[in-house]
Amino acid sequence: MKNLKIDKGAVVLVVAVILAITFGGVASAAEKETSYKLIKKIPINSDGGWDYLNVDSKVNRLYISHQTHVVVFDTASEKVIGDINNTPGVHGIATAHAFNKGFISNGGDNSVTVFDLATLKETGRIKVGAKPDAIMFDHATKRIFVFNGGSKDCNVIDANTNKIIGSISLDGKPEFAVEDEKGRVFVNLEDKSEIAVIDAQKMVVTNRWSIAPGEAPTGLAIDRKNMRLFSVCANGKMVVVDYNSGKVIATPEIGKGPDAAGFDHEAGLAFSSNGQDGTLTIVNEETPMQFKVVQTVTTAPLARTMAVNSKTHLVYLVTAKLKPPVPGQEQSRKKSYEPGTFELLIVGPSEK
Repeated sequence: MKNLKIDKGAVVLVVAVILAITFGGVASAAEKETSYKLIKKIPINSDGGWDYLNVDSKVNRLYISHQTHVVVFDTASEKVIGDINNTPGVHGIATAHAFNKGFISNGGDNSVTVFDLATLKETGRIKVGAKPDAIMFDHATKRIFVFNGGSKDCNVIDANTNKIIGSISLDGKPEFAVEDEKGRVFVNLEDKSEIAVIDAQKMVVTNRWSIAPGEAPTGLAIDRKNMRLFSVCANGKMVVVDYNSGKVIATPEIGKGPDAAGFDHEAGLAFSSNGQDGTLTIVNEETPMQFKVVQTVTTAPLARTMAVNSKTHLVYLVTAKLKPPVPGQEQSRKKSYEPGTFELLIVGPSEK
C-alpha cells in the first residue's frame, strides 16, 4: 500500500463544514418549531348552553351546537352563515357528504334532525333512544351511529334512507365516539371507564377495554395512521390506547374538567380542552409509543369542547360567562349564562 499524504488543513476545513451544516440544521429546525396561542375571539350573537363542535374542512364550515339550535360558521370568512333551528337539547352534529345530509342529535326530545348540507333546511326527523348525545357517520358502512346516554345504547341509521336498521346495547353511558374508517367504531363508556369496540357492519360490541388508570372518560380522538385512541378523563389523564390490542400505552397529565379530545393528523398532536382550568393541553406523539405534554395554552373558563382542523392546524373552542347563582340556589346544577357573552375562540400555531 502506498503512503497517503493527508492535508491537515483540508481535514479541518471538512470538519468545520460538517459541524456548520449539522448545527446550522439544528438551529433552522429550532427556529421553525411552532407553539400554539389564542389567536382571536369572535363574538357569536347567540345565547344559551352548548356541547359538541364539528369541523367540516371540505366546505370550510364549523357547526356549533347551542342549546336549541346549531350555529353554522364559515371558517374561511370567519362569519356566521346560517342557523339550524328546532334542535332541543342539541349535542352533536355529523355530516354525510355522500348523501348531502347532516344529522343532529337532540337530547331534549329524543330525536335526530336530518338537514340538507347545501340549504341547511330540515328534511327529516328520526325518533331514537333516550337522551341522544354523540353522533357520527361511519364511512365504511355509510351509516349514522347515535349514542343514547339515557338508554345506554346506540341506534344505527341508514344515511341514505333515514331508517333505523339496528340498535346496540352498550351496558354503559356512552360519550364521544370515533371510527377507524375500516368498519370499527370506538366509544367511551363514561360510567364504566371503558372503551367499547363496535363492529359497524354486524352492529355488535366485539370488545370492551379498560382504560385504567383513567376514570370517567368523555372526549375521544383517533390517530388512524398509528392506530391510537386518545381518551380524556375526569381524573386529569389522557389515556392513549392501541386500538388493535386494547392496551394502554401512555397516560399524560392534562388539565381539569376535560370534555373533548382532538387529533391533528398532519402535525401529530393530540389535544384536550379543559373547561375547569380554562386551558388546552397539547400532547406530542413523539413516536407511536411515546407521548409528551409539550404545551398548555390558556383559553377561557368553561371552554370545555372543541374541534380540530388538521388542514389549517386551528383549534376551535366556545365559551360564555356564567350568571351569578340565585341566592338560595347555589348548589343547583342548572347553569345560565350572561346574554351576549357567547364567543368562539381560535387557537393556532405561531412560528417561534
